Amino acid sequence: MSTDNPQQDYFSHETAVIDPGCKIGKGTKIWHFSHIMTDCEIGEGCNFGQNVVVSPGVKLGNNVKVQNNVSIYTGVVCEDDVFLGPSMVFTNIVNPRSAVVRRNEYVTTMVRRGATIGANATVVCGIEIGQFAFIGAGAVVTKNVAPYALVVGNPARHAGWMSEYGHRLYFDTDGLAICPESKEQYRLDQGKVRKV
Repeated sequence: MSTDNPQQDYFSHETAVIDPGCKIGKGTKIWHFSHIMTDCEIGEGCNFGQNVVVSPGVKLGNNVKVQNNVSIYTGVVCEDDVFLGPSMVFTNIVNPRSAVVRRNEYVTTMVRRGATIGANATVVCGIEIGQFAFIGAGAVVTKNVAPYALVVGNPARHAGWMSEYGHRLYFDTDGLAICPESKEQYRLDQGKVRKV
């Protein structure tokens, strides 16, 4: 196991494979049968469940949680505090064909801070998922998702708004909502949500 970390200050299970040239932050945990490929940048305090593949050049922020059976392909960028649910799928080529090599055509997908992508969801490449957005289980996301938006279905459609604590927000006639857990207040104005 070879990385750019002179002292390994993260945990990797004995069945995990870490390729040379990776940067892995302090306190990160990599579990059974996972493969972290060359030139990945992984922040501190991340957690990778079993059978996770992180392709070359992927960038993940701090405290990213990756559940079992997720493949994060080249072109994907996740900011801090992103949650990737079990067996969710990223793509990185718009028009893949087995007989056509398109390795120089990977498309960037950006997942902003605090976003959640539910189990078995599919994220088609070339889009941006806004901060604290919530992608429902099994959704197929084909276009950008606004910050704090809840999207569900195939194709994914807007179904509401979520707080930073992962609760549905219900806005009053003045465009205000309160998270039932954190008690933080949010404002909906012209189709955009922000924390007050």
